[in-house]
Amino acid sequence: MTAPTTTNVAQGNAHVGVQAGVVHGDINFYRVPPGSSPEEEFALGLKYLDGRVRDRARMLIEKAVARGYLTTEVQFYRLIALLSGRTLRQLSDQELDHLEAVCAGLSRLDDHDEWAAGSSVIIHHLLAPAGVAETDRAVKEIDALKQRQRDEIYGHLEALLDGAMQEAMWRKSVALAESQRTAGNRLNRVWKFFHPTPAQPRTLPVRPAAVPLRDQLRAGIGAAAFTLAVVQMIVLVAARGMLDPLLGLLAGLVGLGAFCVGGAERYYRAARLRAKEAEIRPPRQRGREAPQGGFARKMDVLFNRYFGRYVPDGTDRTYWRSQTAGIQRHLRDELVELYREQRIDANRVAWLVRYLVGDVRRQWEQDTLTAYRQALRTPVKAKALQVGGLALLALGSLWFVPAVVTSAPLAGAGWILLAVASAVPAVRSSFRIVAERRRVADDQAEREVKDAARWAAYHRWCEKLSDKPSDTEMAAWLESDRKVLVDKAMRQYRLHPSQIIAHAFIEAPAPPCKKARYPQGPWRYSRYRLLLFLLTDDGVRQVNIDLDFETVVSRVTQRLNYRFDAVAAVRIDGIAKQQQVFELTLFSGEPISLRVSEPENETLQYDESATKIAELSLDAAGLGNTLHVLEGVAAEGKEWVKHRRRRADERLAELGSAIRGSDDKARRKRGTK
Repeated sequence: MTAPTTTNVAQGNAHVGVQAGVVHGDINFYRVPPGSSPEEEFALGLKYLDGRVRDRARMLIEKAVARGYLTTEVQFYRLIALLSGRTLRQLSDQELDHLEAVCAGLSRLDDHDEWAAGSSVIIHHLLAPAGVAETDRAVKEIDALKQRQRDEIYGHLEALLDGAMQEAMWRKSVALAESQRTAGNRLNRVWKFFHPTPAQPRTLPVRPAAVPLRDQLRAGIGAAAFTLAVVQMIVLVAARGMLDPLLGLLAGLVGLGAFCVGGAERYYRAARLRAKEAEIRPPRQRGREAPQGGFARKMDVLFNRYFGRYVPDGTDRTYWRSQTAGIQRHLRDELVELYREQRIDANRVAWLVRYLVGDVRRQWEQDTLTAYRQALRTPVKAKALQVGGLALLALGSLWFVPAVVTSAPLAGAGWILLAVASAVPAVRSSFRIVAERRRVADDQAEREVKDAARWAAYHRWCEKLSDKPSDTEMAAWLESDRKVLVDKAMRQYRLHPSQIIAHAFIEAPAPPCKKARYPQGPWRYSRYRLLLFLLTDDGVRQVNIDLDFETVVSRVTQRLNYRFDAVAAVRIDGIAKQQQVFELTLFSGEPISLRVSEPENETLQYDESATKIAELSLDAAGLGNTLHVLEGVAAEGKEWVKHRRRRADERLAELGSAIRGSDDKARRKRGTK
């Protein structure tokens, strides 16, 4: 067996393209309140155990025991947590002492329930030295347990044994992993774990009516001046005893009123049509791009992505993009204004971008995108009022004005000029005032419709995300993937489980990938880069694997074989909260390096620390156990393996004697009774 000449296969110096992480809102999943009871600490320990954060789980369970919480269930999980994912030869002297103490404590519990039965199976069939229990009997007793205890044993303790018992346990464990690998509709749900909590929908508030002071003055003063002029003209005509011209004045005033009503309607519709057209009109020139990395730039990326993806059926993509450029710019500016100052990540608004773009496509396909043009056409009635009113005003003026001039040529002409000069600007300003007030009312009605539609889309999206996997489901799926990959590697190397001294993983995020976690929980990734180490009597088999966690597709990138004495050094470089790189150096080649953690740049909860989150993530990845194995190999080579095996066998023989002595004592006690 020769060592490879080029071993820098993990591409540890390459940049790991990991998207900004998602921290879910279930803040109590991995947290207990201050002053919690030992029962609550034990329950939290079980959550971490299910999440394969084994060191943290062991600490919490032992803390609950130290506070006096000790039941058959607790003892069962003490064994599971202590032995999970490791062979007995991987236990240190301190851990073996602790194991012996746990086993001794079991004899003091008088309860005989399913938890005690599970503990008994572990002690008598999985911890006893070879030859104490027959394989078939042991498997039957495990299978006779209730499902929860049986699944915990097959899920955590498959690596404990040697020989035929190990072969049988491994087959059972792999079969369970195969069935659990896609359980719970994984392929359709796993992506939801990496999806951020959607931001609630917002709509721009209606811009209040903004009537310039000059328009208010023109309308008010103009109306007052016009009224004064009309009254004075009536006085002049009445003083001469001419009453017929007053009918012309009345007709003119009616015509003026009709003209104002029809004209105001026409003015408003024309102004609103121009505003609507401005919203969809393509920009004449390309604006300056938003700063790189900012919220506005991220919104540009989202809108470009979805407008490029949601092309209507039968429409040329280029034509679609050019015709909707103005709409895209308008919607993008609206969302930037709504969300940029609220410290909301752009990915939390992606659902709203998809909805808005999808709504534009729907309107395009239904040919309703410009339906407002038809709705804002001036009605015939308004046109008739405006034209008819103008005609009636002219007719009435022809009847009334000569009479005024005849009554008092100089004064009459002055009042006529004042009436005209005040009426024209007053009417124009009144058109703008009425249009602005109607604009507010119509905008408010549109906002209510838009707001209701967005909330409906939000609730639909939340419903779609409602079956998001829990962290324990993610951990169970990943653990099943690991076992299946280990089994596949052993079959490729034509190795039996009994020939494996130990196996260990190094896990790292693989670019490009997404990441997410629960508060106080480890990071989970959508893509993994795995280094699998199989230790045998002949040396180390290393398999480098890329795993797409969302599609459950794995790919072996390289297989390496090297002797124990070919390992020169193993180390971790970097600070936990910044960046850590695993490096294994062989005497005959370049270092095998892999970036196992990235800088912690995400928002932390009030009681979290970057160091703690990094430690939890590395614990879930099994880095501590892997380093322990590889550092021992690097320090002593094959002698370390022999020494650990000899020492463990001696301690296990002592443990077996203690177990048999405890059993004899229990039988004598029952006989006395």
